[in-house]
Amino acid sequence: MVKQATLQSNKLSTIEDAKFAFDKLNIQHEITASAWRGQVEPAIEAARVTAPTCICLDLEDLKCFEPVERQYERWGVIFHNSLAIQPSNPAFPAYSGLTVLMGAPKSGFLEATFLHPVNSVSAFVTSSQRLVLSAYDRDRQLLAQTALPGSNLANSDSAISPNTLLSINVNDIYSVTFCAFDGQFTLDNFRFCF
Repeated sequence: MVKQATLQSNKLSTIEDAKFAFDKLNIQHEITASAWRGQVEPAIEAARVTAPTCICLDLEDLKCFEPVERQYERWGVIFHNSLAIQPSNPAFPAYSGLTVLMGAPKSGFLEATFLHPVNSVSAFVTSSQRLVLSAYDRDRQLLAQTALPGSNLANSDSAISPNTLLSINVNDIYSVTFCAFDGQFTLDNFRFCF
């Protein structure tokens, strides 16, 4: 069973038991995006997006300890303070595959900026402490927040299982931050929808 934490604007943050299936979200188009290493035209242009489209990042093409910034730019997202790792610590298991993202070199913080506004952002997270996901508009004004209330490391006494889904659904998201306040965390299956 997967734990899910969600927040929409004007709603309180909750964590509840739920089976999460991407196909139950009424999403007409979903793209699994690989890291791209060459120069190409942007894959997503705002004018071409007419139906709900979601991008789920496939992190497996990234090299271990590779700084992640513009590898997914053609898919519409740029990362800041992000490192690809294949966790050797069993407390931080990957949700799928071997590779996850971690906030580094500054620990406990990771930011994603979108080239076009999105309406939904989610990721499976494992954290050593409380983790806050915040969404911002074009002017860096806070739109919404949700939080993992505490640690959810594997093989710990936490009531929250590792790889808990955090998501925010609000219009016109231009950037999101993940902040664990001096903690460590990993992200897997980073996903955003237009």
